[in-house]
Amino acid sequence: MKFRPCIDIHNGRVKQIIGGSLRDAGDQALENFVSEQDAAFYARLYQKHGLSGGHVILLNGEDSPFYPATRQQALSALAAFPGGLQVGGGIRPDKAWDYLNAGASHVIVTSYVFRDGRIDFDRLLEMEATVGRERLVLDMSCVRREGQYIIVTDRWQKFTDLALTPELLTGLGDHCSEFLVHAVDVEGKARGVEQTLAGILGEYARRKGSRPVTYAGGIGSLDDMRILSSCTQGSVDFTIGSALSLFGGKIPFEDLLVISGSH
Repeated sequence: MKFRPCIDIHNGRVKQIIGGSLRDAGDQALENFVSEQDAAFYARLYQKHGLSGGHVILLNGEDSPFYPATRQQALSALAAFPGGLQVGGGIRPDKAWDYLNAGASHVIVTSYVFRDGRIDFDRLLEMEATVGRERLVLDMSCVRREGQYIIVTDRWQKFTDLALTPELLTGLGDHCSEFLVHAVDVEGKARGVEQTLAGILGEYARRKGSRPVTYAGGIGSLDDMRILSSCTQGSVDFTIGSALSLFGGKIPFEDLLVISGSH
C-alpha cells in the first residue's frame, strides 16, 4: 500500500475540487483549494522525497479557453520530475507521445477507450499499440448507482453502461500496466472511503497476475487510511488530495513521508 501524490490542474491552476461538481460548461467546479504555487513546484517536491508514480490530471477539455494554460502547467510538472509522474486528461494516441516525450512515465486514459457507454476495444488496442501496455494506465473512475459502481468518462460527466467488477479489471489488465480509480461520489469531500468499492478493488488486486491499482476519494484522516488498508488487505495504493496539508487539509504531508519510508 503506497502513497501516490497528485497534481490536479483546472483553469491553469493547481487545485483541489469536489469531483462531482466538475462541469465543462463555463469551466466550473466547486473548489476546496487553489494553490499559489505552480505544478512544477509540487513535482519538484515529490521528486525531492522520492514519491514517484503520482498523477498529473488535466481537468479542462480541449475546447476550453483555459486548456492551453492547463496543458502548459502539466508539461512543466513532467519536465520537473522526468519519469516520476503519470499524466491524464483527454489523452489520445496522437497526443500520448507528446506527454511521454515531455517526461511522463505513463499516460492515463478513460474517455478515448470508453465510448458510447461501452468499451471500444479497437481504440483500446490502438492506444496499447501506440504507447505499449507497460506505459498505459486505465482510469476506471466510477459513481455508485443502484448498488453498483458505474464507470464515468469525460471528466466524470458521462455514464457508461459498465459496472466496475474484479472480472472487468481482470479482462482489461491484459491491455494496461495499472488502474486508477476515483470514487467520484466522495472525491474532494474527505468524508471517508467508499468501503464497498475498496473491497472490489482489493479483491481484484489480490488475484494472481493483477495490475497495480490506485484508489482516490474520500480519505480525510489517518483512520481512513487504516480503513482502506483493512478493506483491501493492503493490496491497493492510494492518493490524497483535499485532505492533505499541502492542499489546505489536515493530514500532515510529513506523516505520509514516514508511512512511505521517504522521511
